[in-house]
Amino acid sequence: MGPNFTNISRVLTRIDEINRQFNMYQQPAEPLKSRFVDVLNDVERVKRKSGGAKNISGKTSYIELQDVIDKCAEKYNIDNELIRAMIQVESGWNTDAVSNKGAQGLMQLMPRTAAMLGVNDPFDPVQNIEGGVRYISDLTDKYRGDIEKALAAYNAGPARVDSGNIPDVSRRYVKNIMAIYRRLREVG
Repeated sequence: MGPNFTNISRVLTRIDEINRQFNMYQQPAEPLKSRFVDVLNDVERVKRKSGGAKNISGKTSYIELQDVIDKCAEKYNIDNELIRAMIQVESGWNTDAVSNKGAQGLMQLMPRTAAMLGVNDPFDPVQNIEGGVRYISDLTDKYRGDIEKALAAYNAGPARVDSGNIPDVSRRYVKNIMAIYRRLREVG
């Protein structure tokens, strides 16, 4: 059995979070209060949506979403294994995931990107996957089939990729997804 890329990805993500926290004091950052309020609002929204259930983890699995993933893969001409790898790295299959930068849902769509893609509820797995797969498909077209560039743009934004200023965290993100993607294709 090979290395556990999920845990490696989590450790690298946590390291990046710690680095960002220490860098907060060097650069002006978004006030923590508003971010905390946003998180509380998201939790309340999920509670209301689930009827006040105590378990609001939002964890799901590939099996539960296989039909959605397969349909989006076919519709947008993206390998379903790539979609699976992206969801694994982006959210760990947590439909209610919210990053410290505000990315939301399974495929971690930023609010502006979600709106651009017509995703009204980024915590709805079907809408989120549809939007995320459409976006990675558009990026793959933009970069003429270069999946690694498309993934870097998905993570850091196309402007950074176009300028050649890809952050290290995005480079690790691409490596993690590609490693999982290759493994899924071998098993496939």
